[in-house]
Formats: sequence, C-alpha cells, structure tokens
Amino acid sequence: MNQAPVASAIHTDSQQKWTIASTSAGFALENMDVMFLSFALSSIITELHLSAGQAGMISSVTNLGMLAGGLLFGLLGDRYGRVKIFSYTVFIFAIATTAMAFANSIGWIYLFRFLTGIGAGGEYGVGIALISERFAANKIGRMTSVAAIGGQIGAALAAVLAAVILPTLGWHALFFLGLIPVALTVIIRRHVHETPAFLKAKRSANTQSVNLLVLFNSPRRAYQTVGLMLMSVVQIAGYFGLMNWLPSIMQKQAHVSVSGSAMWMIATIAGMVMGMFVFGNVLDNIGPRWAFGIFLIGAAISVYIFTLAKTTATILPAGALIGFFSNGMFGGYGAVISELYPVTIRSTANNVIVNVGRAIGGFSSVAIGLLMEHFTLPIVMGSLAGLYIFSFIVMLTIPALVKRGVTA
Repeated sequence: MNQAPVASAIHTDSQQKWTIASTSAGFALENMDVMFLSFALSSIITELHLSAGQAGMISSVTNLGMLAGGLLFGLLGDRYGRVKIFSYTVFIFAIATTAMAFANSIGWIYLFRFLTGIGAGGEYGVGIALISERFAANKIGRMTSVAAIGGQIGAALAAVLAAVILPTLGWHALFFLGLIPVALTVIIRRHVHETPAFLKAKRSANTQSVNLLVLFNSPRRAYQTVGLMLMSVVQIAGYFGLMNWLPSIMQKQAHVSVSGSAMWMIATIAGMVMGMFVFGNVLDNIGPRWAFGIFLIGAAISVYIFTLAKTTATILPAGALIGFFSNGMFGGYGAVISELYPVTIRSTANNVIVNVGRAIGGFSSVAIGLLMEHFTLPIVMGSLAGLYIFSFIVMLTIPALVKRGVTA
C-alpha cells in the first residue's frame, strides 16, 4: 500500500536533481559562449579588420537574436512542453557557437551570433519555468539562484579556456567548444521529464491559444508586465555597464594594472555568486519586496561607494560588494515571474520580460561610454545608482509583489 507514494517521492526527488543540474549546466554553457565572444573580440577585430562600429554591432545582433528567440521559444515552451523546447534551444546555440569557428567575414559572424542569441534567449524562460514547476514555492528563489550561479561558473570556465586556447590555437578553435552542449541535449531528453503542472495545464486549458497579448490582458497585468520589464532593463544595464567599463576605469583612473583588473573581475564574480545565494534565501523566507528592496538599495549605495576606492586593497572588496548587490538579484526575477503568471504562459512571461531587459539594457555600455566622455566618474556612477533607485520605486508600485502567491 505504501510502495507507490514512496516510489513517487523518489522519482520526484530524482527529477528535481536532474532538472536543476541540466538547467544550471545549460545556463553555464550559454554564459560561457557569451564570454568566449568577449575574450575573442580583439582577435576577431584584428584578423577581419573590423571597425569599432562593426565590432560593437556583434553584441547588438546577439541581443536582438535573444529577443527573437525569447518570443518564439517562450510561446513554444508553453504550447508543447518545457523539456523538448529547452533541449532544442540548447542545441541551436551549441551549433551556432560551433559555426563561429568557420566564420571568415563579418556577415557570417552576424548571422551566427543572431542564431546563437535565438537559442540562448529561448533557453532562459523555458528552463526557469521547468525549475519553478518542479520545486515547492518556498524553494524556487534558491533554485533559480542556483541556476543563475551556474551561469557565473560558465563565465569563469570561459576565462580559463580562453587563457589556454587563444594564445596557442586562436579564436576559431575556442568556438569549437560549442559542441559540448550537444551532449547536454541528449542527457536532457533522456533523464528530464515534463512537469506534472504543465501536463495538467495542457489537459485543462487550450495551450494552442497562448499568445503575447495574454501578458497584457488586463490593466493590472499589463502594468505588472511593464514594471517587471523596466526592472529587468535596469538589472541588465547595470550588469553590462559595470562588467564592461569598470576594469577600464580602474586602469585609467586608479592606475590599476591589467592583472589587477583581472583580480577585480574574479572578486566581482565571487561577490555575484554569494549575492545570488543570499538573495534566493531572502526571497524564499521574507518575500520579494524585502529581497529586491534590500538588494536594489544596496546596489545603488555600493555603485557610488566604488568611486571612493583608489587602491587595490579597497577596489577588490568594492568590486565584490558591487557584484553581490547588483547581480545577486538576477535569479530572483525568474522566481518572481514564475509565481506571478499562470503555468499556461509562464515560459513566455519569463522570456519576454527578461529578453526585453537584455535587448534594451544591453546598450548600457554604449550609454556609459558616452557619459564618460563628458562627465566625471562620480556623476556617471551616480547616474547608474539612480537607475537602481528608479527600479526600487517601480518595484514598490507592483501590487502583486506585496506578498507571495498573488497572480495578476
């Protein structure tokens, strides 16, 4: 009589492990690909004789691909299932990343990076929906943060691989490692099963009718969707702006060496990992309003404090503090979005909201570069701190964030 429940519990526990392992690995490999481009960009510019504008467009094209992939695969994930679509997105960005190894002109690079963006942008929301439907509500914050930590591990792994491969084999060889995620797709399809929540929703609702308008089908939900998009824009803008410009700022203004700026990057990533872990626990224990409130205010303060750091001894902890608060929140967006939108549009909501943030927020490095030409560092960093305050105010106006378990 008791064997079936026990077997079911064992099966559920096994599926939870496979789900978090596969999504974390997927996010790690996606972030590894993004960092490959960052490390290889100078070599690509030199070999193909690219202008600054042509090189800058590579990231923009990737972000546009992410937005397109997010829209497409979010809807497909809600219609046909998380597991199947998640494995397709991983396969697409794996093949497109590998194709970069054969690129010999800027036109081919734009094409392959757009396709890479489509796969990577589609992966996020489907993977987050899979996590949110596999774990209890009071654990989703921690689990989505664990998946986000996987992304940071991918960035660190990319740094190591780039340091080994680029000097000896060149940038083409680096992108051959894009084949690695292909193995992950096989593992996902073999070991990860569709969630009962999705199967139930598919039986009880017409998933074929899911469309983007559902995210705006009432004034309350429309405001919620737009508000979360604005918060996501600030989140992504802060990440790209800080990671792209602060090492250069330290080298020029604080006279920190290139090796010193690399140490800052390591300290910042370590801070991000700790921040994600802490944020997930705070979110699960005292709710989204307190969690986002603490971290958004902390991000605003830490960004401005950075302007006071003038030596390596102060820059490293300042970098870790910025990483802790500014990017510690990232995993929390998936947890909150998954809770605020029903199962039938969950992957769509995650992909649309976060990828709009990527598409718009990704231009922050350009904006900060323009500001740096005309204003002092305290004014530039103060402007970035102001964005976090703006996000804090927007967060306070979203009614559903007052308490857990409320959907608009």
